[in-house]
Amino acid sequence: MVTFTLPAELRRLARSNQKTVYNLLWRASAQALLKLTQDPRFVGGRVGMVGVLYTWTRQLLYHPHVHYIVTGGGLSDDGRWHASRPHFLLPEKPLALIFRAKLRQELKSAALLAQLDQRVWKKRWVVDCQPVGSGVAAFKYLAPYIFRVALSNNRIRKLENGPVTFCYKESATAQVKRCTLSAAEFIRRFLQHVLPNRFIKVRYYGLLSPTHRHLLAQARQLLAAKATQPLSAQPIPATATRTGQVNALRCHHCGNLLTLVGPLKPRGGRPP
Repeated sequence: MVTFTLPAELRRLARSNQKTVYNLLWRASAQALLKLTQDPRFVGGRVGMVGVLYTWTRQLLYHPHVHYIVTGGGLSDDGRWHASRPHFLLPEKPLALIFRAKLRQELKSAALLAQLDQRVWKKRWVVDCQPVGSGVAAFKYLAPYIFRVALSNNRIRKLENGPVTFCYKESATAQVKRCTLSAAEFIRRFLQHVLPNRFIKVRYYGLLSPTHRHLLAQARQLLAAKATQPLSAQPIPATATRTGQVNALRCHHCGNLLTLVGPLKPRGGRPP
């Protein structure tokens, strides 16, 4: 799971231009991930990504960030699947540098760059990469928040005579604590997390994007073929080939494994 956090210096601009800045945050973070994963030193292929936008902390503070669940490998241009290293996808520092540069360019194109303190482009930006195994636990963590608001009713502990008290779990200690705010401050914190009308907070990129569904099918075939490969890489004897005791993904003539290179493109015109 890869998390991109918008620096504090950009949050006032984001709050005043939510739809524009959120879209730029999506675009810059996705492009940074896709660019660095294409580097053969790391993955060397196009990965699949599903992301969720968050704008709050557990105390309802304004904190825009995007969580991505990324496939542990990618599909290269020559039709081969390249798995990432175990428990490692990308180095965080170069990824943060690319993200910063791309977001700066996007804000410049949107004529918003002049509104920022330019010192923000010299500070260290935060990008976090954490291995999450098969991703099941990460999906379970993100799924409940997709259609929820920043604060559910069961977290409100007290509401009377103005002040509002709600509970939250502290990240560092995992202890449940309480926060009490005036009614006006509570409403202010809550409403700043209401997204613009029809804004999409869950997005798909790379192999999981709608325009690359054909590549996703190809990647699934390659992964299925790898899962059926035997532990030994020795060629299958000819006797086994003649008796049909071979996997369907092996060549019937030489016994070697078949590799999916890519789908054949249909030719134009009618057949003769």
